[in-house]
Amino acid sequence: MNIHEYQGKEVLKQYGVAVPNGKVAYTVEEAVAAAESLGSPVTVVKAQIHAGGRGKAGGVKVAKNSDEVREYASEILGKVLVTHQTGPEGKEVKRLLIEEGCDIRKEYYVGVVVDRATGRVVMMASEEGGTEIEEVAEATPEKIFKEIIDPAVGFQVFQARRLAYAINIPNELVNKAAKFMLALYEAFVDKDCSIAEINPLVVTGDGNVMALDAKLNFDSNALYRHKDIQELRDLDEEDEKEIEASKYDLSYIALDGNIGCMVNGAGLAMATMDIIKYYGGDPANFLDVGGGATTEKVTEAFKIILSDAKVEGIFVNIFGGIMRCDVIADGVVEAAKQLGLTKPLVVRLEGTNVDLGKKILSESGLNIVAADSMADGAQKIVALVK
Repeated sequence: MNIHEYQGKEVLKQYGVAVPNGKVAYTVEEAVAAAESLGSPVTVVKAQIHAGGRGKAGGVKVAKNSDEVREYASEILGKVLVTHQTGPEGKEVKRLLIEEGCDIRKEYYVGVVVDRATGRVVMMASEEGGTEIEEVAEATPEKIFKEIIDPAVGFQVFQARRLAYAINIPNELVNKAAKFMLALYEAFVDKDCSIAEINPLVVTGDGNVMALDAKLNFDSNALYRHKDIQELRDLDEEDEKEIEASKYDLSYIALDGNIGCMVNGAGLAMATMDIIKYYGGDPANFLDVGGGATTEKVTEAFKIILSDAKVEGIFVNIFGGIMRCDVIADGVVEAAKQLGLTKPLVVRLEGTNVDLGKKILSESGLNIVAADSMADGAQKIVALVK
């Protein structure tokens, strides 16, 4: 789950991470009032969307007075920002962060991520702050420094200091930078984050170390322990179909293709999308119904797939281990009847109660194409939608 920059900064403040003073605004008048209450000679007007690259897209402006705040707020609110992370459709700006200006002496990058290769949390830092870290990693990877964190002892002071020295934080501010990194790590672990990224981390003219931006993503599987974080969810920033799927504990991600996929198991779902592409088709979604799906859950999954206007056919690919094929078949039949399904439907079933599942489908009276294998099913649905 993602949250906005201003929300991330509020979370980090709880752990002692220094951030500029700021207020959220939903209207132009609120933006002007917020700027006046901050009393800063320079005010930054920032678009709040769940995507990076806002500055390049015109979503971050520096205002020198209230008139400029009004002008920039009017310009940004309601604007559709298109960045490298939003896709070509972009995201509409519905809220702003009005923040006091900052006397920036130097910009850095600090991020905490889970490293799948080592199975540990890693703190990364670079003196190339303020730019996209992906570009730094590609062009000058030697400028990114990492500290792998032992979960038994946590992030150590000497590691934080070593990173601070590596990225050339001024000597007199190394201790402040180390304290900043330790607080960031504490927030990351305590709140079950998947990413905690500060870009840029800045050293200010008056000798402070501060988070000028903040990106926090959270592990959705751990949200049940963080009601405070759940309350920060902005449904306007999410796909309606993904929101609906989350109500039924379905793992759904919308894509741009025209072949709807319903699969049990994340690995099989990925393989299903790959094989559809291999045979010249385009998957419309990733959808994992999980191992313990009920008929109701399968029915809702079908409805969500069909709510996508781009879907021209559906491929159901089930390997029943924990999941029973007859439950899937019941759900498919129920959904098809409820929705009056007219689009091509290919079903491949294997595993527990497979014969019963196939019998349910064959006796349903519905126009369902049976597949003998994953490859056979992918070829059939691609041919049918073409």
